[in-house]
Amino acid sequence: MRTTGDTRQRIVSAATELFRRQGYAASGMKQIVAAAEAPYGSAYHFFPGGKAQLGEEVVRTSGAAYLELIAELFPIPTGGPGGADMAAVTGAAFTAAAETLRELDFADPCPIATVALEVASTHEPLRVATAEVFASWTDGLAAFYRAGGIAEPAAHETASSVIALLEGAFMLGRAARSTDPVTAAARAAAAIVRAALSQEGEFA
Repeated sequence: MRTTGDTRQRIVSAATELFRRQGYAASGMKQIVAAAEAPYGSAYHFFPGGKAQLGEEVVRTSGAAYLELIAELFPIPTGGPGGADMAAVTGAAFTAAAETLRELDFADPCPIATVALEVASTHEPLRVATAEVFASWTDGLAAFYRAGGIAEPAAHETASSVIALLEGAFMLGRAARSTDPVTAAARAAAAIVRAALSQEGEFA
C-alpha cells in the first residue's frame, strides 16, 4: 500500500530524472506527476509553490546525495598528510565519472548543473539553491585536500577548480558523446592537486 511519503518521494524522483534528462524548463508538472504515477493535485499538495518549489527540493536532495558520493570518492585519509595520494584519488574519481557518463549514454548524471545553466539569471531562489549545493561540494572536497596536507586557501581553491573541471568535462563529453573530455580533465585535475601539494612542500 502506497503512503503519502511514497507519493511525495515518487514526485521528487520523477522530477529529478526529468530535469536530468531534459532540463527544468522542458519538464512540466503534468509530465512529472504522470511519470510519478501520482494524482495531479498531489503535486501541489506537497509543493504548493509549484514547480519552483519542487525544483528547489530536487536541487537540494540531489546535492546532498552527491555530497555523500564525494565523501565516498574522496575519503579523508586516516594517516594524516601523505596518508593518501591526493592526485591519484582525484584522477580515479574522474575515471569513475567517465564510466558513469558512458553508462548513462552521455546524459547528464546530475540535474543540478542542468538546472543552474537554465535558471541562473532568471530564477533567484533556484540560483541560490544551486549555488549553495556547489558550495557544499567545494567545502566537502576542500576538507579532503586539507587532510592531505594542502592548507587554506589553497585547499578550497583546488577543490573549486577540480569541481569546475568535472562539471565542464561533463558538458563537453555530452556534446561530443565521448569520455575524452573527462579523461583530459582528469589529467588536468591531478596536475592541479600535485601543484598545490608541491607548493605546500616549498613552504614546509
